[in-house]
Amino acid sequence: MNNGKSVDFDKHQISYQALAESVRDLAVDYQGDTHALLALLRLLEQLHREIRDEFFVKTLPDNRQALYALLKDIESEGGWPYIERMKIRALLANIEVETSQEKSAGC
Repeated sequence: MNNGKSVDFDKHQISYQALAESVRDLAVDYQGDTHALLALLRLLEQLHREIRDEFFVKTLPDNRQALYALLKDIESEGGWPYIERMKIRALLANIEVETSQEKSAGC
């Protein structure tokens, strides 16, 4: 919403970038460690839930005009934030590849 709030976002953009960089650095540090990366993903999901439930919900509009403006902003700025979970099939794909390689190698 461009009602002065973008100035606040711009002011905090450096903090957001630093936070994103810290998370990326952790992911790089944990590269190859499935359990640590899974813990990081769980933490990010938990933070998403906390921010949504404890802070964001309290700021939702209480009239139609403000709701319309929020929905318009969500649509124009990239949609609703969503943390996608990996599908079981994607996890199993690695096992299927490994199994087929073992069969072709004669194990």
